[in-house]
Amino acid sequence: MHSVGICGSDVHYWQRGRIGDFVVKKPMVLGHEAAGRVVKVGSEVKHLKEGDRVAVEPGVPREMDEFFKSGNYNLSPTIFFCATPPDDGNLCRYYKHSANFCYKLPDNVTYEEGALIEPLSVGIHACRRAGVTLGSSILICGAGPIGLVCLLVGQAMGASQVVMTDLSPDRLAMGKELGADHCLTVKREDGPEELARRVEGLLGAQPHVTIECTGVESSVQTAIYSTRPGGVVVLVGLGAPMTTVPLLSAAVREVDIRGVFRYRNTWPMAISMLASKKVNVAPLVTHRFPLEQAVQAFETTRQGLGVKVMLKCDKTDQNP
Repeated sequence: MHSVGICGSDVHYWQRGRIGDFVVKKPMVLGHEAAGRVVKVGSEVKHLKEGDRVAVEPGVPREMDEFFKSGNYNLSPTIFFCATPPDDGNLCRYYKHSANFCYKLPDNVTYEEGALIEPLSVGIHACRRAGVTLGSSILICGAGPIGLVCLLVGQAMGASQVVMTDLSPDRLAMGKELGADHCLTVKREDGPEELARRVEGLLGAQPHVTIECTGVESSVQTAIYSTRPGGVVVLVGLGAPMTTVPLLSAAVREVDIRGVFRYRNTWPMAISMLASKKVNVAPLVTHRFPLEQAVQAFETTRQGLGVKVMLKCDKTDQNP
């Protein structure tokens, strides 16, 4: 392994030992945003060889069930997934993975960019689910790493205007830097309907698409109120199991509410986007630590410092 990013879910398992129904019952290796160098391949592997630089897709279906057959393998109940109990992740020196889910990186894509394909994939899948297309206007709730990749992908897919909301002016500053047209700093006491009016004021009309990346109840409410009739709300952020939302507002205005679970069939598109320089994820990496300083790296993420913290696992290669 060369570069492994730390995700909020890694910190969650570290601190709380569970996410929803996924409970850590025995020691587990964290890490699922990864890229590395092939040191050995199985006898049947034809598309990779020793020395190839690869990005690792962390979810590997275990059986050829109906979800696998229909191309929706991310929904397979028995899927293997790095750092989701009881499956070990890839934050380590050496890691074994299905060759079918290792993707060769072009020479002009760095290891760190390869590792960032994982969060970028969440943005690709969210924008696909939302039906983002040329001319779409988008509201993105939350300017953390996932909100920022949704911004990058939305722009690449042709969005005409993007509004981002967050409690943190620092995070919104990064959104502005990456090309958001409007940034709206929200306060905890702001009412969802009032925020929806402010979003409409910034865009001149309600957005076609809202991508909700926080999971916070009030933010989900804002997402529904904000979206124009016939539009789409995509729920990316994971919050409380039971959330109160203005369902009637969505129903009578035919606002579709769609879920997102990880991603599927996104690595080839992500690699093309990075290789063509249509998308630049490099600014997302704000901190780097050697593997030996993993605790410090996790602490940095837990405190919400910077955007993306990257761990460097290959002592022989210190390049990005």
